[in-house]
Amino acid sequence: MPETKPFAYCDQLVKQFEAVIQKPIPGRSSFYYTGVDLGTACVVLTVLDDSRKPVAGAYRYADVVRDGMVVDYLGAIQIVRELKAQLEQQLGVELEYAAAAIPPGTDLLDAGAIKHVIQGAGFEVTALLDEPTAANAVLQISNGAIVDIGGGTTGISILKDGKVVYVADEATGGTHFSLVIAGAYQMSFSEADCFKRDPAHHQELLPLLRPVIDKVASIINHHVVGHEVKELYLVGGTCCLSGMETIIEQKTGIATYKPSNPLFVTPLGIALNCTQEAM
Repeated sequence: MPETKPFAYCDQLVKQFEAVIQKPIPGRSSFYYTGVDLGTACVVLTVLDDSRKPVAGAYRYADVVRDGMVVDYLGAIQIVRELKAQLEQQLGVELEYAAAAIPPGTDLLDAGAIKHVIQGAGFEVTALLDEPTAANAVLQISNGAIVDIGGGTTGISILKDGKVVYVADEATGGTHFSLVIAGAYQMSFSEADCFKRDPAHHQELLPLLRPVIDKVASIINHHVVGHEVKELYLVGGTCCLSGMETIIEQKTGIATYKPSNPLFVTPLGIALNCTQEAM
């Protein structure tokens, strides 16, 4: 079974963040830490106070990143800039410093682009880390594999005694779910994307999406070979699909768990890695 304390902390932090998205808490901090998560399907900004508690947050579904790569540079800057301005107005302060994250193993390909987007939006970048490692700042797992299933990619980070010993990333994620739904239901891609986000449709969609979930499981199986992985911890917006953790556990033979809302785990972990010093 998973350790209860990390999941308790994770779920409490996410619950606090969900609350401040609706009702920000201004004026209670001398300094703010911001996390910017440029996801394939969703851009999320998280703001923590000087005691590392959530005070504000905002997100927007967008198509500026594909398979972990920035494809609409100016569009990405504009979205981050607008969300930054929104949060600054809510808090009554200027947000100066931000951390960001990239899919594991892609630092040579896209780290510079991600950093330039954050800087172009008006932030000083203080940290740039891989997404599953960011997630572990919230999950606080000592042993096992964190599987971050986003819109475009599945990232895997294997931990042993609290240290990352292996990272990998492959192009399968929520985008592929939406493409299957669009084809089956004769919808546009954007309509399919919205359709899959509604939990009322999840039971209906699970059999249809089984081949893609099986593909994610095969990616996991490939990368855990040679490592003693006894638990998988799922994060990322795609993992919001009810029941997919059960299928992944069946296909991998590894105990599989996910927090109550996997969408905001990585964004909060990014903010927890923000500091007061630019890179």
